[in-house]
Amino acid sequence: MRILLVGDIVGSPGRDMFCRVARRLLATGEVHAIIANAENAAAGNGITLAIAKTLFDAGATLITLGDHTWGQRGFDTEIALEKRIVRPANFPEGVPGAVAAMAETPLGPIGVISVVGQVFMAPAENPFRVADRALKSLPANIPVFVDVHMEATSEKIAMGYWLDGRVSAVFGTHTHVQTSDAALLERGTAYITDIGMTGPRNSVIGRQIEPVLKKFTTGIPARFEVAPGPSKLEGAIVEIPSGSRLPTSIRAVRYLSEDF
Repeated sequence: MRILLVGDIVGSPGRDMFCRVARRLLATGEVHAIIANAENAAAGNGITLAIAKTLFDAGATLITLGDHTWGQRGFDTEIALEKRIVRPANFPEGVPGAVAAMAETPLGPIGVISVVGQVFMAPAENPFRVADRALKSLPANIPVFVDVHMEATSEKIAMGYWLDGRVSAVFGTHTHVQTSDAALLERGTAYITDIGMTGPRNSVIGRQIEPVLKKFTTGIPARFEVAPGPSKLEGAIVEIPSGSRLPTSIRAVRYLSEDF
């Protein structure tokens, strides 16, 4: 089984790019399932149920979210209607949304959980302890993927070692910059610090360049709109043998809009 992990989908350019790439890779058999982080899919901030449906229709198997989960008004009531979406498991107790999800693929079921970081981010429960609890809600014999939506690379790396041997893959999101450290850890878990971004290439992590430069150079607040132009899809492909939970390989991937 080959599973594509898709980096943060940003706005309509990211959604369009995801749909094109997902349909082709599934049709050609290059991948058998897709897990996508879509917390920026709606105008760069949050997601809606309608947008999630578009991504599922294009081939997403499961969707993960992050610190912008509630970026769109009304999603706190919509999220409970779709069990294939997980919000970070270490959000405050009692908030809506699934903390773990499982879905069928042509080659068997897979599961996913998500946690946000504590370093340089809004307060959240300890992601290490919460990840342990969330894993107990999934069957022990299926491939499980953990989206670590964190700012600090050290926290992501530590999560990789914490979960090594207990899950199929630990993959980082949130910073929108793909890292070059995709590898199998000592006990067999696939790991990458950040799988990157799906959205406009000529941008500052998906946003128009000039407003971001204005904010950095003057300190004056500016509205950060999603950038136009050619796009990319970044992520990683994890390969897992039939009947196994641990993978044989992980490789980072990048697809460009001109090729699709």
